Amino acid sequence: MPAYAADSSAEITAALGSMPAGSAVSGVATRLLDLFTSGQVAPGTRLPPERELASTLGVGRSAVREALAALEILGIVDVRPGSGTYLRGTSSELLPQTLRWGLLIGERNTAELLELRSGLEIYVARLGAARLTDRQLATLGRHVDRMRASVDDLKAFVQADLDFHHALAAGVDNQVLLDMLQVVRSLLRVWADRAVHDQAHAVRALEEHDAVYQALLRRDPDAAASAMATHMATASARLSETPRA
Repeated sequence: MPAYAADSSAEITAALGSMPAGSAVSGVATRLLDLFTSGQVAPGTRLPPERELASTLGVGRSAVREALAALEILGIVDVRPGSGTYLRGTSSELLPQTLRWGLLIGERNTAELLELRSGLEIYVARLGAARLTDRQLATLGRHVDRMRASVDDLKAFVQADLDFHHALAAGVDNQVLLDMLQVVRSLLRVWADRAVHDQAHAVRALEEHDAVYQALLRRDPDAAASAMATHMATASARLSETPRA
């Protein structure tokens, strides 16, 4: 479907339709994002006025105003006083921001986020066995060595753990996967602080990371995925059992 011209309020409001009963700021933002990422709205398009959007969606103007303010913070729209609100980028450029927003406005179900992270990490490990260069593998090895040297310093251990996972994800050269993992990790910030409770947990986590690393060194996708699945299962269990602050 062709993108709307730069000044096509009627087409945009027609495409939006009405909101389900009870929806507010997050619902408005989600509906707008669905439209923006559909490819129907060209970058630089001026959006309909707040009053028109509120009437079309069946919500108050304050909900529209707050949703647009949030989208501006994310860099999705550009609010120009006295001129209007304009879409900033193409649908592909908006994907990382909309993914982040979509997770943030939804119910933050830790169990579901853990399942998503586990699946992504396992897939990354499988890809890594085939894609990582010798230099990237050496970097992972140094992170494992840092973990080994800091089992009695949990703060340093956790940082080395995070660096290992980030380096592995970055090494598979798939920006969408990396974006998704970064979003999920940001929503599981408590993970970084509480995934390892004591030295015994650190030792076990070290063994699990080393198993992943050894499988990657052997260029064995099945073994790498299996080792990461084992690590994700124990790490997820530790976080799930941790009381919330």
